[in-house]
Amino acid sequence: MTIIREQDFIQSIADAFQFISYYHPVDFIKALAEAYQREKSPAAKDAMAQILVNSRMSAEGHRPICQDTGIAVVFLKIGMNVRWETHQSVTDMVNEGVRRAYTHPDNVLRASVLSDPAGQRINTKDNTPAVIHTEVVPGDTVEITVAAKGGGSENKSKFVILNPSDNLIDWVLRTVPTMGAGWCPPGILGIGIGGTPEKAMLLAKESLMAPIDIQALQARGASNHIEELRLELYEKVNALGIGAQGLGGLTTVLDVKILDYPTHAASLPVAMIPNCAATRHAHFVLDGTGPVSLTPPSLEDWPKVTWEAGATSRRVNLDTVTREDIAQWQPGERLLLSGKFLTGRDAAHQRIADLFAQGQSLPAGLDFKNRFIYYVGPVDPVRDEVVGPAGPTTATRMDKFTEMMLEKTGIIGMIGKAERGPKAIEAIKKHQAVYLMAIGGAAYLVSKAIRAARVVAFSDLGMEAVHEFEVQDMPVIVAVDVRGESVHETGPAKWRMVLQQR
Repeated sequence: MTIIREQDFIQSIADAFQFISYYHPVDFIKALAEAYQREKSPAAKDAMAQILVNSRMSAEGHRPICQDTGIAVVFLKIGMNVRWETHQSVTDMVNEGVRRAYTHPDNVLRASVLSDPAGQRINTKDNTPAVIHTEVVPGDTVEITVAAKGGGSENKSKFVILNPSDNLIDWVLRTVPTMGAGWCPPGILGIGIGGTPEKAMLLAKESLMAPIDIQALQARGASNHIEELRLELYEKVNALGIGAQGLGGLTTVLDVKILDYPTHAASLPVAMIPNCAATRHAHFVLDGTGPVSLTPPSLEDWPKVTWEAGATSRRVNLDTVTREDIAQWQPGERLLLSGKFLTGRDAAHQRIADLFAQGQSLPAGLDFKNRFIYYVGPVDPVRDEVVGPAGPTTATRMDKFTEMMLEKTGIIGMIGKAERGPKAIEAIKKHQAVYLMAIGGAAYLVSKAIRAARVVAFSDLGMEAVHEFEVQDMPVIVAVDVRGESVHETGPAKWRMVLQQR
């Protein structure tokens, strides 16, 4: 009988979450490198280069790949012959491991989990509790898979109950474009088919834990219906032309994973969950001999890819930029930002909206007039860092506040990731503002451009407080210009046509 000791289990959970915060799985690195080599879209290729360079930097610096270090997800397969040496529940031990991982002083991870989700939404400060899925199986070991799932990809999860006669492929191809780019493609689509609604969602999530193997499957050919579905969806989703970061290109997904389960004769439940460019998971087994020891990837596993902004990038001084200046910027143009801007995301925008609704002024010292706002919730700094990884959050969540911010605060530009919706674009055009896009999945790279940081307002919001960042040569792309033209509309449309003509 195997004895699993409390501290071995807790330490293994903690070590695993630290490990995946800065190491991509090797299969992901290699698949993204192959996609980078194949890519013909300059914008998408540049985005993938930033993601690959960021990945290697994170591995070398042992700092998070993405500022959104995710909600902790743990899959457990506990052998029936295992005996536990502990007075805690398995759930309590998992949460203690997560707590230690996310508060580790050498690599603090962002606490994003909120209690009372439909009410006061209070940060738990240590990213607990985890989401735990447990099976009791034959055997004398404990198999553990840990994953850190960011909000950008989780928010794009989809579920439908189709009629048995409906076409699943058609549903996927209709649905993927509605997901936008907030899930930070290129990534992986996980699809669960069958069972009941909750079973289909679990299958989709669990499918994402498998290694990327679509190239090997293409080489040997499908041997069953699920593999045929994977191959067909891989080709057809990529033919949509969405591309890296939604900028248009050849690769939107690196793989399509599918798990299925028997279902009711009247039903066809289908769930779809994406994994983003910050794909993070690890699998290990405890056999009673001690805590897990995970093997880091070799630096040789990363491709010899470098990233430079390039001589064609326009340099922008944020401290002196005017409305006349931004009117000259073109959709898709690359900029290097230097100077100061303010930050803010969901909670800060809601706080500002509440103040205006109550007829109150903004806090002293918080002045947005003729400035830019960056949608970000950074990781806390460690050692000599000015700020931790600080990549952009999904801009569409701020669409509902865009008209208010442009009209009442005087901002002239916004920085985030992914596309803007119709109402936000309408407001941008109306107020002659701009929206700039930073690359999601390149948070550590972005943080190296930040030279100074201070909290300006709403310090009680933690990572959602309003900061002032001073940056030097921060790379962004003009995503929506003052005329309302969006590269997230023109880019995929162009590459969809290219792919259709092949």
